[in-house]
Amino acid sequence: MIVRRPLRRVLPVALAASTALAGVAASAQTASPVATPARWPQAHSPAAITDPRTEAFVRDLMSKMTLEEKVGQTIQGDIGSMKPEDLRTYPLGSILAGGNSAPGGDDRAPPKAWTDLIDAYRAESLAARPGHTPIPLLFGIDAVHGHNNIVGATIFPHNIGLGAARDPDLIRRIGVATAQEVAAVGGDWTFGPTVAVPRDDRWGRSYEGYAEDPEVVKSYAGPMTLGLQGELKAGQTLGAGHIAGSAKHFLADGGTEGGRDQGDARISEEELVRVHAQGYPPSIDAGILTVMASFSSWNGQKITGDKSLITDVLKGRMGFEGFVVSDWNAHGQLSGCTNASCPQAMNAGLDMYMAPDSWKGLFDNTLAQVKSGEIPMARLDDAVRRILRVKVKAGLFERVAPTTQGRFDRLGAPDHRALAREAVAKSLVLLKNQGVLPIKPGARVLVAGAADDIGKAAGGWTLTWQGTGNKNSDFPHGQSIWAGLSEAVAASGGQAELAPDGKFKTRPDVAIVVFGEDPYAEFQGDVANLGYQLADKTDLALLKALKAQGIPVVSVFLSGRPLWTNPEINASDAFVAAWLPGSEGGGVADVLVAGKDGKPKRDFQGKLGFSWPKRADQGPLNRGQSGYDPQFAYGYGLSYAHGGQVATLPEDPGQVAAAGSVDRYFVAGRAPPPWMIDFLGAGSVKAVDAGAQENARQAVWTGQGMLAIHGPPADLSRQTTGDMAVQVRYRVDTGPAKPVTMSIGCSDDASCGGTLDVTPLMVKSAGAEWRSVKIKLSCFQAAGAKMDHVTAPFVIGTDGPFALSVAEVKLASNEGDAVCPK
Repeated sequence: MIVRRPLRRVLPVALAASTALAGVAASAQTASPVATPARWPQAHSPAAITDPRTEAFVRDLMSKMTLEEKVGQTIQGDIGSMKPEDLRTYPLGSILAGGNSAPGGDDRAPPKAWTDLIDAYRAESLAARPGHTPIPLLFGIDAVHGHNNIVGATIFPHNIGLGAARDPDLIRRIGVATAQEVAAVGGDWTFGPTVAVPRDDRWGRSYEGYAEDPEVVKSYAGPMTLGLQGELKAGQTLGAGHIAGSAKHFLADGGTEGGRDQGDARISEEELVRVHAQGYPPSIDAGILTVMASFSSWNGQKITGDKSLITDVLKGRMGFEGFVVSDWNAHGQLSGCTNASCPQAMNAGLDMYMAPDSWKGLFDNTLAQVKSGEIPMARLDDAVRRILRVKVKAGLFERVAPTTQGRFDRLGAPDHRALAREAVAKSLVLLKNQGVLPIKPGARVLVAGAADDIGKAAGGWTLTWQGTGNKNSDFPHGQSIWAGLSEAVAASGGQAELAPDGKFKTRPDVAIVVFGEDPYAEFQGDVANLGYQLADKTDLALLKALKAQGIPVVSVFLSGRPLWTNPEINASDAFVAAWLPGSEGGGVADVLVAGKDGKPKRDFQGKLGFSWPKRADQGPLNRGQSGYDPQFAYGYGLSYAHGGQVATLPEDPGQVAAAGSVDRYFVAGRAPPPWMIDFLGAGSVKAVDAGAQENARQAVWTGQGMLAIHGPPADLSRQTTGDMAVQVRYRVDTGPAKPVTMSIGCSDDASCGGTLDVTPLMVKSAGAEWRSVKIKLSCFQAAGAKMDHVTAPFVIGTDGPFALSVAEVKLASNEGDAVCPK
């Protein structure tokens, strides 16, 4: 049954599209804060970066370059938005493959497809042409937990788990392995290490940070830099198998208000220095070649345009001699800027614009701004000098491609997998153990939940940006947690049975239940509170069902942050925070399962790098803050050698309600709160089946009408910046007689709604098949939708006979498969 509600706010959107206005204004800026360099720690890039040989080569090269070539060096495009032949007209300095970019749009493209594509760009950059100075491209990619973009690569635990290990040498070795796997497919540069200090675990990127306290970040920044790049030496380039790194995101991306991605860090300069700057000096001293500026702001001033931080602090006080790159179109968020024009960023000290899909207009505008003097020639030359300096040190002028390119045997190599397995074991944190661990030799073990899902264990930034949709077959060298446990139990003389729903065939001596968060990255990962399954505690029900049968339960919790799980901990005899361990599930078994001698291969050594909440309403929860009251404090972690009792925990989540969905609008036959679904106008709607009973709705138009999902205002501006899309699973039951529109509505006023003509799509799709389509949020924005005030994320309307069934409406990442209807 569908409840009828007034739709006065969204009706004009669908029925008055002709009045739509375009655009979203750039975020307003307040009076700019100014950093005082003397308050900041001192550091300096090694002299090897600016050795005389390098500087002489760069000076000579720059003397031969045209102005167009200099401007081109400062711009980076994405493989999803340009072709190698574009370099003949636009001599860009760098190419990247963003989180959802891959050769031919295939996220599962084989390694050779990657090397062939990279070589094609390189060949164009080095081709002999009249008036062209051959300068090799720098190819960048996000290899944030191993080379997570390639099928078959080693997927290491995400940083939140590595921080729990408290092992700087482990981090260095992971950096070495990651660099080798990136170099094997031709990459020159990874956007890491991440040295953010997440202070609010509601942030969807918390798992990219090592810890809430800068002590861990500070101890890891140098070793990871040295692992990726090796030690810089005067007159020499990076060694074989090493690549350039990028410390990110400068600065305070982990300190934003409310844990809001791309938000504002409303903190003092003292806190900015004491907490968020500590990872940069050791990375700079170790020779980091690039630094990525943050999307976020400091007290209202976007970092990408903050001269006092980029020029005076980073390049001045901290002595950074490499170059500064922006994040994905971040320059377009500065006041007075667009993605295609932002002299303010370069004048503030930015050296390279990451302009994935705006590179062409940005090139033309930046060239004009240099010619007019709006960007001083000296500033451009400084940026180009820094970029070329890095290219020299990366060895790009001495080798067309990294010398280890093509060594595909290094992807998922046995020694790398062994290292990842070690990292998994060291990252596990034991929160509770009432004598059930380790699993005894010869035990009958039930393994339930998501134990056989490597994609879930790997999390976001795995093959795709959000890490969704991955199957075990996408990890041909990997091992699931189930596979690792099964192997270990068998080796100890026991028996293991996999039953995801907990319904076993043979009564077990003990059950291991693997559960936790589904994969996510920024935008999708931001949450309103730290409660786990507050509304629908299906995992808790499984734990309780096993306990009710007298079966001891071991919980292995997968998550990108600490979450309020007191009910789940109470229902468990042992509870292990496994974070996002990646592709080597055997590391879990190495700690949980004893061998025939009664001892596991490893003891627990992980210690919490993030404080575990006592209530779901605890937002910022960090050691040393006023009123610090965690369930398990920073540094907590039991072991077999040093155990401890955990009493029954309180199960009051605090002042929270089940969080409303900002990315799921219609699923399983209903619109989840705060959304409602209605039909208004001439026609009717009823429940139908789409693979399950009444899990879809069929709308039948007899005249003018619309099907709308609506609710309170939601801010989707960041999702729009991040190239998200509205994904609809639908079936056209009767083709349309009149034009059909799809809209995003935003207020009582139709002038801020965005409407698209989807008639060709509906006509083409007519038939009995269920289909899915992704339509970019940016398409609706370009049509006039005000994305920071969305009250109707999905409206479809027409004026004549039409029948459409809808099974699902949600936000999804553009993985090269999203469109703008034409």
